[in-house]
Amino acid sequence: MTSILKTYLSTIAGVAVLAASPVAIATETAMPTTPEKKSTEVKGAQSTVDKQCSEAAAERRKKVLDDAKAAIAETEKALKALEEKRKDDALQSLALATGKLELILARAPSLALAPTDVAVVTHDLLASQETINAVIAEAKEQLKNGEVQRARKLMTNLASEVEYRTVNIPLATYPTAIKAITPLIDADKLEEAKAGLRTALSTLVVTTEAVPLPKLRAEYLVKEAQRLAEKQDRNPNENDKLKKLLGEARNQLKLAELLGYGKKDVYKGIYQQIDEVEKKTTGGKSGKGWFDKTKALLKDLF
Repeated sequence: MTSILKTYLSTIAGVAVLAASPVAIATETAMPTTPEKKSTEVKGAQSTVDKQCSEAAAERRKKVLDDAKAAIAETEKALKALEEKRKDDALQSLALATGKLELILARAPSLALAPTDVAVVTHDLLASQETINAVIAEAKEQLKNGEVQRARKLMTNLASEVEYRTVNIPLATYPTAIKAITPLIDADKLEEAKAGLRTALSTLVVTTEAVPLPKLRAEYLVKEAQRLAEKQDRNPNENDKLKKLLGEARNQLKLAELLGYGKKDVYKGIYQQIDEVEKKTTGGKSGKGWFDKTKALLKDLF
């Protein structure tokens, strides 16, 4: 059994890019740490999956409000100015921040959260079903023995997903908190003013949307399998490739199921559909519409 967790943290919109070294599941277990290789089919899917994730991040970035970003930037400038005892500069930055927030509220009075930044965090788990089952069993054993933190570390590794994290200004509280700083500066209560700004900046709200990587890979593999299944007069290599695509699609879905993604009661139907397609395509047979139910179930699964 082999397993390894590769975590990449990358942020969008000018925030620093971080890359974490691979973290082996075996830091909390005796299992080997040799990375498990991706199948040829998964490697083939990766460029499409990467493109999908990049496009999804770009769509979310479009929703970031420039005025919200500017308000945060001016708040941070005001705090820096206060630390350097530049009261006038701090007041000017706070005025600009307040103006930006008022513009946002004027344009969208019912808006609760104003997005300022989007970060993309990818957890790519390279592990077999056997390994995942072993880690889950070990985590349960650790919990049974009262080793909560060891179990937590094990379970943290059991994720294969792309997270889209959006940082937002809470418009119900942030503007009021910023406006309350000016009287403190006027009263020369700079320490209180700095504390108020730090508190305001700490109230930014982070919303997270996670998309399972096995889902994205399975969708790609099913699409490629459909293309081949509809092709008449497939050659032996194409028949072999079709079989491997279907097998890897099933494998990715089993990984997703083990990791707790999607609706449990839908998986069985998808596996049955894949089995049926495998039977229909034996001997080089082709046809259309064989994947319609599979794709509908995949859509309903997540």
